[in-house]
Amino acid sequence: MKSVKRVAQAGTLESSDIMIIVEPGTNGLRVDLESIVEKQYGQAIRKTITDTLKTLGITDLNVKAIDKGALDYAIRARLVTALSRADIVQRREDQP
Repeated sequence: MKSVKRVAQAGTLESSDIMIIVEPGTNGLRVDLESIVEKQYGQAIRKTITDTLKTLGITDLNVKAIDKGALDYAIRARLVTALSRADIVQRREDQP
């Protein structure tokens, strides 16, 4: 499993973008979403975020997402960028 060492963010609050803030978590994945299209696409946005994290092997993380109508590829790109800025580390118990 991988975890993050520090708080980091990526993205903007401009139209058609999303700001992603990641911080170390201790109890699974938590996604806090604010979106102008939450009623229509909230579940899809959360699924994109959680699926991306699971693909990357990250299981403990707090994510705050402030969405202004971003498409899936932008959500994934902003999330991966925030994670790279957060210094992802391999947990000691998972290392050989």
